[in-house]
Amino acid sequence: MSWEIWSFAFGVTVPNLLMLLLGIWLRHRRIMDDFFIDGATKLVFNLALPCLLFFSIANNHPQLRDNLTLVIFGAVGTTGTFLLLEFSAKWLVKNPRERGVFVQGGFRANNAIIGLAYAITAYGEQGKAIAPMYLTVTVVLYNVLSVITLTRSLQGGPGQKINPLALLRSIVKNPLILGLLSGVAYAQTGLGMPQFIQQTGSYISGLSLPLALLCTGASLDLRAMFRTSNVAVLSSSAKLFLIPLLMTAGGWLCGFRGATLGIIFMFSASPTAAASYVMTRAMGGNATLAANIIAITTVGSFFTTALGIYFLRSWGLI
Repeated sequence: MSWEIWSFAFGVTVPNLLMLLLGIWLRHRRIMDDFFIDGATKLVFNLALPCLLFFSIANNHPQLRDNLTLVIFGAVGTTGTFLLLEFSAKWLVKNPRERGVFVQGGFRANNAIIGLAYAITAYGEQGKAIAPMYLTVTVVLYNVLSVITLTRSLQGGPGQKINPLALLRSIVKNPLILGLLSGVAYAQTGLGMPQFIQQTGSYISGLSLPLALLCTGASLDLRAMFRTSNVAVLSSSAKLFLIPLLMTAGGWLCGFRGATLGIIFMFSASPTAAASYVMTRAMGGNATLAANIIAITTVGSFFTTALGIYFLRSWGLI
């Protein structure tokens, strides 16, 4: 086994794992409490992360045109894996009301935080140029498809009717999507970015990933992993093994190599998004099951991602 390849794999995953562990320790020491986590999460979601996505795309308009095929692949791959899990849920999950949680936990990745952190750690400026475009389509699809699967599995329960206009409005008003689309629009103008705006944006953007990882760690309930069900194990297995394998193999068959294939793998290997818990709870689903899936995949993804990077790197694919 090549130490150089392991060094690259650990170099991508370990810094993010350490930030999560630091968040857990800060929460244990009561340096980060619920009030701080809530405020910091809102800051990241509404300002820092949209700012990072805007400047990442706005400053890289040539790459935007060059990676249209990646965006299309992300849309097709995300929809395809969603449909696969929807079909599988009928056979694997006995309780119909848990099928939507199973599907969402299996296909919805934490691309905006963990996936983006992987990509930037591994590929630096190149990762910043490529990853946000892939993130654009997945963020939209994750929200839309999650509502669809949860509504289907919970239909008949109180308050489960979804207003299509309200759904569209929530998507359009999503700060991440606004940051991405604003960056796309600015990139098409071909205008330069004034240095003082670029520097200010750099300061704000620099808050996003470290603060998001700390808050994710501080919010993580490791004890939830010991309260798992078969559904949580099945969904987590799909997220950690099946989906990354299918997406990476599909990307390889479509001709993606190097950083692009690496980003496809890292995004698909990211753990289940924390937003899945919020959506499940708000719609009256099994929130405990959703939390268990998040806990398992958050811890497990660092090991599966490191192994995946090692093999892909040793085979000369990324």
